[in-house]
Amino acid sequence: MALATSQGFWPNGERWRSVRARLVANPKFQNWAARSPLTRFIARRRAKSLFDLCAGFVYSQTLYACVRLDLFAYLAERPRSSGEVGRAKNLSADSARRLLRAAASLKLLRALPDDRFALDDLGAAMLGNPSIAAFVSHHAALYDDLRDPVALLRGETETKLSKFWPYAADRPGMPPSESSPEAVAPYSALMATSQEFIAEDVLGSLSLRPFDCLLDVGGGEGVFAAAAARRAPGLNVMLFDLPAVAERARARVNQMGLAGRIAVFGGSFLSDPLPEGADLVSLVRVLHDHDDESALAILAAVRRAMRPRGTLLVAEPMAETSGAESIGDAYFGFYLLAMGRGRARSAQSLENLLRQSGFARFERLRTPRPLLTSALLARVV
Repeated sequence: MALATSQGFWPNGERWRSVRARLVANPKFQNWAARSPLTRFIARRRAKSLFDLCAGFVYSQTLYACVRLDLFAYLAERPRSSGEVGRAKNLSADSARRLLRAAASLKLLRALPDDRFALDDLGAAMLGNPSIAAFVSHHAALYDDLRDPVALLRGETETKLSKFWPYAADRPGMPPSESSPEAVAPYSALMATSQEFIAEDVLGSLSLRPFDCLLDVGGGEGVFAAAAARRAPGLNVMLFDLPAVAERARARVNQMGLAGRIAVFGGSFLSDPLPEGADLVSLVRVLHDHDDESALAILAAVRRAMRPRGTLLVAEPMAETSGAESIGDAYFGFYLLAMGRGRARSAQSLENLLRQSGFARFERLRTPRPLLTSALLARVV
């Protein structure tokens, strides 16, 4: 009798998948499937998916060109012809038309009559989220690091991303990398640009009413801490990050008029004690930047600093997120490899780390954009 398995309703799911793979790889079967009325729509869809994988770099470079030329803001004023775009962006009319048509095929722009182009939904979304454009520009370093992915996998390349994120070399028990506010400015500002909608998603899924004091560990320039302070006026807020980053955070907190609400501390969470007394500690996009050894050291420091029966909030992109599996394992898998450490973990893997560190009673929060950020809560045992 065929039994239900994790691979499907087959006596041996792995054996069936092996047979199926050999069948799909057969050129005769592929030709038949492309012509059969029963299967040709599937064959065409999979052929397009395979080609999209081959052409993905070209698609991303089309987006990168649009961002570099500030094309979305230019077309937001009104639809433009390829000639107008060419004159404004120092391109020939033919080159401008080539880019505009490429962007329209990717639903970034919409082609209109008379060789004119306007924003489409994806282009408008880019315009409404400047942080995405900042990351697209930043990806030039990632693209360079991925020129030879096999060399990257073998550890044979010195990557640009490892230099962009200088703290990637830090390890538990070692003094943090020496840096200045000017040296950390590029990565610190990049993270701050995307933190606002991350904070909105996370804090919109969590009530702060039960808590008296929040400690945001690895809080960068204070965007998440400030969002929490504004959302809960009675909440005491502390922020902890590397000394150079903390200096930038103090300046931003002062500019926001929240100096009396947010206390900023400098140090390394891999080697220095954290401020004590918080009943809610947040790690927002922190753990996925670290290997298991460092992640366990961070969690141990958090547990020592927080109140008994305190709550830990972990928020970051997670592997195996339904509908966004490629983001965790493909995108973050290679991005963090080029960065020099860390990996995207599933919610279950995070819970296993947390359990080793003395946390329990896990609760997974429903965030509106889990492909960007998922969140879970854990309590001190």
